[in-house]
Amino acid sequence: MNLSYYVRILIRRGWILALAMLVTAAAAFGFSKLQTPTYRATQVVLFQPARSDYGLTETLRTLLASNVVWINSDARAQDVIDRLQLDMVPGELRSHAVFSSDPTKLIVQIDVTMEDGPLAAQIATEYGTVLQEYRTEENRDAQREDRIDAIRIDSATYSQFSPKTKINVIAGAVLGLLLGGVVVFALEYLDSNIVRRREDIERFLDLPVLAAVPAEDSRS
Repeated sequence: MNLSYYVRILIRRGWILALAMLVTAAAAFGFSKLQTPTYRATQVVLFQPARSDYGLTETLRTLLASNVVWINSDARAQDVIDRLQLDMVPGELRSHAVFSSDPTKLIVQIDVTMEDGPLAAQIATEYGTVLQEYRTEENRDAQREDRIDAIRIDSATYSQFSPKTKINVIAGAVLGLLLGGVVVFALEYLDSNIVRRREDIERFLDLPVLAAVPAEDSRS
């Protein structure tokens, strides 16, 4: 089968592909609009050693994980609830928050995902403040050259986390293209044993058609 054969298929059945893509993309768009939007706020806390020698830096990288464990607790969640006067319990607040550390950047990242974007930003920022105050308290018992400071980088900002309408529409269109391709393949397979055009004869016999008898003109 040469390229012209596939071009003819696209010309004859391309509308199936277009229709399938349109239907699935529209369905994905509608599904996204029916979902309740959720927002994610991110707060970054930078850990900075008092000196830049290898030993203290390696200690800090180990310390990052323990700080994540410390902040991800019911006690710290209760601190945030009390400070912001939230109407929820620690377990509920923790279900909205994710804490992670990056030893290469020496940071702890706090992600809060909720339907209320501004509130998520307030909570993430307050978690960062709690962690910063904890490190300040820990530094009081340490020598100045052994201290590790926690610096809250700006205040938390939030953006829509889900639904991702654009991505969903693109994924829906791709799915429609695949489904349309399956339908076109099935139709071509069913028609493969039916001779309708000179191209079908050439494809079956693998020989060129030299001449054809025209259909009788009923008007004559």
